[in-house]
Amino acid sequence: MASPTSSLSRRRPSVAPVNPSTLSKSVEIVSNDARRRVPWFTSEERDVLVLSTVMKVLLFPAYHSTDFEVHRNWLAITHSLPISKWYYDTTSEWTLDYPPFFAYFEYLLSWPAYFIDPAITTLSNLNYAAWSCIAYQRSTVILTELVLGAALLRFVRTSNDPSLQRIISASLFLHPGFIIVDHIHFQYNGFMFGIFLWSIIASKNGQLLTSGILFTVLLNFKHIYMYIAPAYFVFLLRAYCFSPNGGFLLQNFVKLGASVAGIFTVSLGPFLAMSQIPQLLSRLFPFTRGLNHAYWAANAWALVTAGDRVLLLWAKIRGANTAIDTSGVESTSRGLVGDTHFAILPNVEPKHTFIITILFQLLFLVKLWRKPDYKSFVHALTLCGYCSFMFGWHVHEKAVLLILVPLSLLVAEDYAHYRTFVIVSMAGIVGLFPLLFTPAEWFIKVGYTAVWFAVTLPGLARRVPRPTPSWIGEIVHRLEGMYIYGFVILQIVVTALNALLAWKSPNDSPLSKNSLSQMEFLPLLLTSVYCAVGITWAFLCLSWLYIKS
Repeated sequence: MASPTSSLSRRRPSVAPVNPSTLSKSVEIVSNDARRRVPWFTSEERDVLVLSTVMKVLLFPAYHSTDFEVHRNWLAITHSLPISKWYYDTTSEWTLDYPPFFAYFEYLLSWPAYFIDPAITTLSNLNYAAWSCIAYQRSTVILTELVLGAALLRFVRTSNDPSLQRIISASLFLHPGFIIVDHIHFQYNGFMFGIFLWSIIASKNGQLLTSGILFTVLLNFKHIYMYIAPAYFVFLLRAYCFSPNGGFLLQNFVKLGASVAGIFTVSLGPFLAMSQIPQLLSRLFPFTRGLNHAYWAANAWALVTAGDRVLLLWAKIRGANTAIDTSGVESTSRGLVGDTHFAILPNVEPKHTFIITILFQLLFLVKLWRKPDYKSFVHALTLCGYCSFMFGWHVHEKAVLLILVPLSLLVAEDYAHYRTFVIVSMAGIVGLFPLLFTPAEWFIKVGYTAVWFAVTLPGLARRVPRPTPSWIGEIVHRLEGMYIYGFVILQIVVTALNALLAWKSPNDSPLSKNSLSQMEFLPLLLTSVYCAVGITWAFLCLSWLYIKS
């Protein structure tokens, strides 16, 4: 009788010998297939998403600006009125002044809002801010920001250095600029910068027509992206419509032109059919506003305006026999909305800002035409946005995101780019602090920004070692370090001044020359001017890095 063991061995199937080369090829195929099947989220990426979502939900009760009511009113306009009246309605002072794609976007968001709380979309229900309204509108910011998150994940998946790109992507998804402007102040910048980054990804992958289409869509969401349109125009014309040897590619030119025209037709077509284009343009481009916003953006004009104030004080002290425009005293030093008049220096007109902006942009566009590759394109995009922020007319402080977002993609190029990124990020983010002026948000904006820098910068610094500097480079580096640490002193001074201005004696008349009220703009002035110094220096550094590359 056979043993059980021998019986089992007889039933065991025979195994053919394995060829080592076949096994090696099989392992290689499996490993390549595994690399292609990357999960949607790694554990670290999932943690970032969960942390981000929880943090943003906790900000629901935080302060929100008048932009919250602006967008609620736009929900009401697009839901309650026919399209023919969207750009004519004046029920609220917060009239619809974004391009049609954003109006269509608000129309789509208005339907869930109507079912959640019909009062949200009631046109006459001005300044409505019930909890249902707050929760819904803030939730839409979080959900639409996933467009940004998806683009940042795509950057990681297609990067030659995923670990480095993961740091950059996480820093952008958790950027203090988006927290301050979108999730507290209230806007939809994350969503629109997501479209912007998808366009950049397409250009990186050689899908130039797709890149142009996405940017055209973005331009019809928010016209501020006109600031960087020259870089897109030059890049797509040179890289897509001309061959490397200079031959004109008519077919590509027609495809690009037809795509752009088609998107503008979808956007503007209904308003063109109703003969409303002039009215729409008057809403998008209100040139009656002044050179500076009520709070000066930290740009070249902030330095010029501050210089005018210094000259005015000098003239008063010296009793100089100089013609002084007294209207400049109030318009440039009280943070008032309206035109800006200088007391001593010549006044600046829109045509002056346009000419200066174009001249600076041309420096970078010529370089882009000669070198139309991906990195040159991102540099030119950043610098075109930078020029518009530095020299544009009535620039808002929030426009600094047009610099901070694309510059993040260049941070690891070398140590000089990293250092420029640190300076402009510090100045740009602190320049957004005055948007949140309530005491409850002080710890959020200052504390969160400090944590963001503490987590982000060490990881980036390890990837861009500092070269041995010359003695001039060492002096510049030390001065830059002193400037960066100066932000701590700036916050102490500004916080103390705000606390002092919040306390007023009962006998303190706003008309008194000794009144604290006469100093109410001083904290904003200090913030704007100090940040403008760093942003201007970083602009010069980045310009030099690109031109000499």
